[in-house]
Amino acid sequence: MNIIITITVTALVVLYAGLFKAKKALLPLTLLGLITSLVFVGTSWDQNTVSYNMMQMDNYALAFSGLIIIGTIFIFLLTQNYFAEHSENIAEYFTLILFALAGMIIMVSYQNMAMLFIGIEIMSVSLYILAGIRKSNFASNEASLKYFLMGAFSTGFLLFGITLVYGATGSFDLTHINEYLVGNYKIVSPLFYPGLILIMIGMCFKIGAAPFHFWTPDVYEGAPSLITAFMSTVVKTAGFAAFLRLFAGTFAPLHDFWLPPLMVIVCLTLLIGNVTALFQKNFKRMLAYSSISHAGYLLFSLITLSSRSASNVLVYAAAYTFASIIAFAALIVVKQKTGKDDFESFNGLGKKNPFLAFVLTVAMLSLSGIPLTAGFIGKYVMFLNVMGQYQIYLVAFAILNALVGFFYYFRVIAAMYFKEGSELSLTLPLQYKIVLVFSLVITVFLGVFPSVILNLI
Repeated sequence: MNIIITITVTALVVLYAGLFKAKKALLPLTLLGLITSLVFVGTSWDQNTVSYNMMQMDNYALAFSGLIIIGTIFIFLLTQNYFAEHSENIAEYFTLILFALAGMIIMVSYQNMAMLFIGIEIMSVSLYILAGIRKSNFASNEASLKYFLMGAFSTGFLLFGITLVYGATGSFDLTHINEYLVGNYKIVSPLFYPGLILIMIGMCFKIGAAPFHFWTPDVYEGAPSLITAFMSTVVKTAGFAAFLRLFAGTFAPLHDFWLPPLMVIVCLTLLIGNVTALFQKNFKRMLAYSSISHAGYLLFSLITLSSRSASNVLVYAAAYTFASIIAFAALIVVKQKTGKDDFESFNGLGKKNPFLAFVLTVAMLSLSGIPLTAGFIGKYVMFLNVMGQYQIYLVAFAILNALVGFFYYFRVIAAMYFKEGSELSLTLPLQYKIVLVFSLVITVFLGVFPSVILNLI
């Protein structure tokens, strides 16, 4: 609870600092609040599980809270030179991101489905505004509208599903629902089954899994790049943590029932995400479809439920988060210099800025799953997880899709090193260098010593 209070108070302090035109104080105040929250995560680790009736701060919640807080710190560091010099809404950017983060902390620690809904709505409302915060930009307005409409639609599915589950069990509490399923395994109320499927659909909308992914490419492309980076990393991690807590824990007794529709979703997500990314000419849009494909790999943790499912998701989410932050940091820098965000804007980057090109290369290798990177470990543990039940055809299908992914990730590397670009120099701000170095170190370190994070939860 201290984590949520700290983040919320930080958001309010930053908002008031913005009212008094203290622009230089915004980032230090924000980082101070987030680092304090991270300290609370560390001091609460391995303590007795703290239950607040509707929320539960166990190691699972703390591990994912720590990851999304670190990811958010990196996102805030990328704000250097990002805003126009006379921009009036910097404080609003910061405050809304912090409020969204508070909603995500609730999402990863809920013990009651009412709190799941509240956490999702706090996060979503903030993101609707952030996606369209550039009021004079048509693409940003379009992204905000599409995200709002599709988000409201998915919330309807989620709420209806929660209502049906409540009608069947008489409770919103996850423990009570699980006890109901265990005690009434053969005589579960007919209301429960459609409720479970509707909740699955609602959660798949939130994480951008196919065929409920329609909003993702347009919203990611139209939203400001900084917000897209936040949505595709931190937000997706929180969504999966919430998904896993509900289905791998509470709904586990009905695994045989919801496994077939989940298998269909996984296969569609992998196929649509990878094949569509293959035909993209816009780097930002390619990252959007790439995020859809990674949602498919993350869902492997629910195909075969095991004691390692949570650890596997944490490893994959960490690998994907830091590699994607590198990719978006490079995109922001290149777009500011060239005014474009297609693959051609990366031509000759290896000569213009060898360090940025090297770090981006490692990120692309990690996203494609090359050994000695965190991305390889993430894919390995996911494939190993489903092989526990001999899902050989699913693994073969996933490997084929991963091979497709090699092509569009290596297009970026080819553009940087094998194509001629403009002679314009490209320099990195200090905060970008910090983010890139730490993300690079984490990506390589987790690829070499994965046990550090695999044994956390």
